Amino acid sequence: METVDNLLERWSGRELAIGAADNAGAASADVVVIATPWDGATQTAGSVADKLRGKVVVSMANALTRIGKEFQPLVPPRGSVAASVQAEVPDCLVAAALHHVPAKELGDLTEPIESDVLICSDHRSAVEITNEIVGKIPNMRPLDAGELAMATPIESFTAVLLQLNLHYKTRVAVKLTGIPEAKIAAERAASAAAARNAAASAAGAGAAKDGAAKSDGKAKSAANDRQPKDATPA
Repeated sequence: METVDNLLERWSGRELAIGAADNAGAASADVVVIATPWDGATQTAGSVADKLRGKVVVSMANALTRIGKEFQPLVPPRGSVAASVQAEVPDCLVAAALHHVPAKELGDLTEPIESDVLICSDHRSAVEITNEIVGKIPNMRPLDAGELAMATPIESFTAVLLQLNLHYKTRVAVKLTGIPEAKIAAERAASAAAARNAAASAAGAGAAKDGAAKSDGKAKSAANDRQPKDATPA
């Protein structure tokens, strides 16, 4: 709660819609981002697995260690943190993203970030929704990097970026060239449309479910009304 209060005070005037919650509460969101230390990501996902089923889960953790003056990547049993989360909760839709964005700048709304964001997933809808979210952040460009297997080199490359930070005493980010902007714009438009359709479908399914529940309740009530008052259940 204190963290949320500090954020709301720091960014007052921006009308931020954030609230405090435990892991179970956070997992109740429509899209869930796992931003824990890498060695706790799988366990955290498993602890709220029942709430993650069918949802897009963004994994942004990197398995790294520092030996002396160097950062070195670690390889989890499944090949990446993102793949480990997917294996832990097979029914969720994991997308790996945001691994190369400087954490300090990402948490500072006044600090501009010039960065490409590599997104990979085995689920098209997860790529589309993550693409739409990243595309709303100024100067950040979402790029479809393929299936979830690509999370292994993407996560590992973070060690190189951290090493550059140490050497040059800066905070580097990834920016790729040669990708047609028209192609990226078309993908972002398609992702936005797909996300809107998914939201509409989810809303329709929820309304249908509520309607079915109400109809069922009315049917049971009518059946009870027809039952003789002195009847004894069998």
